[in-house]
Amino acid sequence: MIALELKASVSVDEAGAITGMAWPFGTPDRMGDEIMPGAFKSAKAPLPLLAFHRPDDPIGVWESITETPKGLAVSGRLLVDDLARAREVRALVKSGAVTGLSIGFMTKSATARRGGGRTIKAVELVEISLVSVPAHPSARVSSAKTAAEAIRIAEAINRASAALRA
Repeated sequence: MIALELKASVSVDEAGAITGMAWPFGTPDRMGDEIMPGAFKSAKAPLPLLAFHRPDDPIGVWESITETPKGLAVSGRLLVDDLARAREVRALVKSGAVTGLSIGFMTKSATARRGGGRTIKAVELVEISLVSVPAHPSARVSSAKTAAEAIRIAEAINRASAALRA
């Protein structure tokens, strides 16, 4: 039997582009586990973007998975043009009802931590899900743009430009 562990910030735009911090370094999650820098070195895109860790509910794809000094940064896209479910989940993210990311992985190397939990040194990342309550409280969607916001910004730029010309 393979034990799949779930851990993981998020932002989404009208076209379904989504970014976030799937795992922040430097603090343990709610179970006391801390994943260390370097643990994701084997992680590669593309990777499934699931809704709520349900393997039967893929809603997009993670196209970029990058380990930074701050943690595991991800970007991808919800398949909003093709899947009604992806549009539903995008609405949940934009409303603030779903703001978390959580990673599904298999531990490859870990040691027990004093006081509980583990220090995890290597993982095999198998999926990243959008969730309501992530295992790591700092794993969140980081950008949620809308077309309306872009239009408002463009209109403001046009008004400022016209005012400068006048």
